[in-house]
Amino acid sequence: MTGRRRIRSILLPRLLHRPVRARALTTGALVACASLAAGCGIVPGATGGSGDDGPITVMTWAPQDTKATNKPGMPAFAEAYARWINSQGGINGRRLTVLTCNDENDTVAAARCARRAVQENAVAVVGSYSQYADSFMPALEGAGIPYIGGYGITTNEFTSPLSYPVNGGQPVLLAGLGRTLADSCGPVTLIRPDTIVGDQLPPLLDSGLAAGGHARSGDQRAAEDATSYESQARQALERATADTAEQGCVVPALGDRTGTFMDSFRRARADYPEVRTATVLGSVDQSTIDASGGASGPYEGSYVTGWYPAAGDPLWDPMKKVIEKEAFGDNRIDAADAGVQTTWIAYTVFKQVVESLGDGEVSADTVSGALDGGLKVTTGGLTPTLRWNFQDELAAVGFPRLVNANVTLQVVRDGRLVAARKGFTDVTKTLRDADLG
Repeated sequence: MTGRRRIRSILLPRLLHRPVRARALTTGALVACASLAAGCGIVPGATGGSGDDGPITVMTWAPQDTKATNKPGMPAFAEAYARWINSQGGINGRRLTVLTCNDENDTVAAARCARRAVQENAVAVVGSYSQYADSFMPALEGAGIPYIGGYGITTNEFTSPLSYPVNGGQPVLLAGLGRTLADSCGPVTLIRPDTIVGDQLPPLLDSGLAAGGHARSGDQRAAEDATSYESQARQALERATADTAEQGCVVPALGDRTGTFMDSFRRARADYPEVRTATVLGSVDQSTIDASGGASGPYEGSYVTGWYPAAGDPLWDPMKKVIEKEAFGDNRIDAADAGVQTTWIAYTVFKQVVESLGDGEVSADTVSGALDGGLKVTTGGLTPTLRWNFQDELAAVGFPRLVNANVTLQVVRDGRLVAARKGFTDVTKTLRDADLG
């Protein structure tokens, strides 16, 4: 993985010295904003880091209205959560102010969102999605602002000392899927974006395949924002059916464009022997399956790895009640969407952090200090108990902040995405033994 050697050599010193440096830099940012209050867009009274009962300011960002992957439900749910928690009296009696930002699937826009979080004195960025951690993370690190519950789409989210992921991101989804497919597939073909993030996916899937004694997958690049994938579908089918003795598997991992690929795949597959499809949550959800024809659609029988229990599990009822109360009729918010689910869990974490501070100051430093201090956070069974150490078990393979390596296995049965196996599967060992160089 890019930058592994450098990360391992400097990570611990950065963690040990971050609080002092962050506090000084945060103070500098506040002084700068004090002289440019109108330009920084500070809301009067929304001090965020005060020791009084003033509002607590956080930010949630995600791409919206783009030609590639969009996650409008994440900021929309964050706003709904703020309305709900404030109707309950806030957190420790303090109102929650949620700022939202459109990262536009663009490196410049992502950096702009981070700078706004600094300017508006956000104490954390919570439950967000962006492919451009290289652009936004330096600004957050410079100001000491923690990144809680990012979607897990970039390596930086599992290496930055100020990142507190609630799931294992793409690494665990693909490793878990590879391990499942190793027992049931012949040739495996991965279709993934021709991007820097996409470049990280093949070795992760292959780590799971290798754990099951399976050969590596065929790596097939595709444009992230294509409107048709006819040629890519045929190429994938040719690879997956090369061995007539075993049924091959096709694994599209194209985010929002997975549905577009599957439309092309459905038209092309009639000319080839039968193959199985499999993918990861985030590339498909129940709404995608419904739109593609349900039980008669191309996803029927597909394995799907996820981070959390299936959307129909009663463990999601508290989140659904918030949506029903504060966002009924908002079609941006889908309770089955992995982004919305991650945002709920991220705000669950943030709430417990603030509660742990009691009547003390709520600032970027105190929030990250509580998390670095060994605070254990529960999520109502949606994840294992979460706790972030300086160097966790997967530091040796370049993921020092990956603390939740659990996946769930789901399957599309009769047009519904349901649990294929009870409980969680821990893929820590699979990743630890992987060759991710």
